[in-house]
Amino acid sequence: MGDMGKSDASGVNVFFIAQDGRLAYEAIIFAATFRAANPEFSGKLIAGEPQPGPLWQGDPRLKPEFRELLVHFGVEIRPFENAHFGQKYPYGNKIEGLSALPAGEPFHFFDTDTIFTAPLSDLSIDYRRPSASMRREGTWPQIELYGPGYGAIWKSLYDRFGLDFETTLDLGQPDEYWERYLYFNAGWFFHECPRKFGERFLEFALTIRDDAPETLVCQELDPWLDQVALPLVIHSFGGGRPGKGLEGLDGDVSCHYRTLPLLYARESNAAVTALETAIAPNPIKKVLKTYDPLRKLVYQEKGRKIREMFDRNDLPRREAMIRNRIKKAGLWMR
Repeated sequence: MGDMGKSDASGVNVFFIAQDGRLAYEAIIFAATFRAANPEFSGKLIAGEPQPGPLWQGDPRLKPEFRELLVHFGVEIRPFENAHFGQKYPYGNKIEGLSALPAGEPFHFFDTDTIFTAPLSDLSIDYRRPSASMRREGTWPQIELYGPGYGAIWKSLYDRFGLDFETTLDLGQPDEYWERYLYFNAGWFFHECPRKFGERFLEFALTIRDDAPETLVCQELDPWLDQVALPLVIHSFGGGRPGKGLEGLDGDVSCHYRTLPLLYARESNAAVTALETAIAPNPIKKVLKTYDPLRKLVYQEKGRKIREMFDRNDLPRREAMIRNRIKKAGLWMR
């Protein structure tokens, strides 16, 4: 692999989660748009598939038609067991699933609800210095009137794991403003070794869940646990906020659309075109049209109505405002 750990994204292991239900449909979109945007990709495209067990109600494995399509796109489907999360906290799949990846090989995790519009090789990535998505809002912590502030809450977590707190601060942001503190969206992250990263991510997440500092007593951790632990893990490996070389993530290279209505409301023309083109072929359409949001918004083109409702250059400041407008039009679906 040469010095791939430093900057070559073309040979990295790209990892996402695939399981029965909504993520099965999203996994096909992920793989189809990835292959279309990365024709020269020389790495592995790997889907982690949770296996049945006591932490799941029913069987989370993919149905045959989805498995066949993923294999058609050259996806390796790797099983993993849930020992700690599962049905009650499915976001934990991105933590436990890292155990399915080859140790010592750089990986790049993406949430399954991601579309690709350009090659990963367009980016300059140092896999030795982990980072994650900055496309987030101030969702955690929620500050109580008489409770501890942002600084006290975050510092207690860094102290808990023996990590330096001061060096994580963005001093260009005011004290007690959420963006001063290291906080990511867990929609993508990367590192040079999935085993080391995954083991520490699991250790930190379980400690926060089961034995949190007193400052967290009023804080909700569902669904935020992964995003609370992630900055601590990244900082512990010498990483931090993404630099300019990563601007194409959540930009011209990848799009974490979250839901199809949000994609049509706010994402680029390139992202919409990538979606509609990649899933147009009949063998794909035959499987994906069984999912109402895809059938109505993409194949019946009702997503265009959502698109006409918003000016991409002047979007509402908060995501909730976008959601509410779509709901009023009767076009919200997931």
